[in-house]
Parts: sequence; structure tokens; C-alpha cells
Amino acid sequence: MTKILIAEDEGDIRDLIKFTLRLANYDIVEANNGEEAVTLARQEVPDLILMDVRMPRMTGYEACAAIKSETELKDIPIIFLSAKGQDSEIQAGLQAGAVEYLLKPFAPDQLTARIQAILAQYGK
Repeated sequence: MTKILIAEDEGDIRDLIKFTLRLANYDIVEANNGEEAVTLARQEVPDLILMDVRMPRMTGYEACAAIKSETELKDIPIIFLSAKGQDSEIQAGLQAGAVEYLLKPFAPDQLTARIQAILAQYGK
């Protein structure tokens, strides 16, 4: 089963994403902050990571850069989820190593469609 790490500090949003992805038959791992996301990425080696930009203990950008700096994790596709839609935010996310930057709020079917397309692109 495809494993997805959700890194989101807001419990309600994390629960909504988790519910949506479990319905689509994904195995879910959850992190409450950026530091925990890096630790879980090392332990679980997920197929894809959904990451909030603004999180405590380590931002999504910092966590993404840390994950991308590790040989065994660098090829995991990372999708940023954020309410911040300014071009500078999007560029910072892509420069940190993300493959996609989705704006909140998003429709559940839009999220699963993007995940499926990215996983297919990465042969997963």
C-alpha cells in the first residue's frame, strides 16, 4: 500500500486530509510539526509527503530541505499545502525541493487527483 506522510500542525486539517486519503486507500503517517516530519520520513520512508508550510519547531521549507539533503529520502516527492499563495511563497517551496504547491482550501478530489498524478510520475 502506498504510504503518505502528512505533516500538518492543525489537527482539524490533518484529520480531513487523513480521512480523504484513507478513503482513497493510502496508508497514512502523521506528523504535528516539521521536526517530527523529518524524523518520521527517516523512519517510515513514505512514498509521498504532504507538508504544511507554517509549522512549529521547523517550518515546512526547513523540513523539506532537511529531507531532500538525505540520500535515501531525496527522491520522495513533497507537496506543500498552504494558505499563502504569493509567488514568493510558491517559489520558496519549489526551491526547497517540493514538486507541487497546493493552496488551501482545496477540494478533496483535487488533492487525491494531484497525488495520483504525482505518484504516477514518480513510478509509485
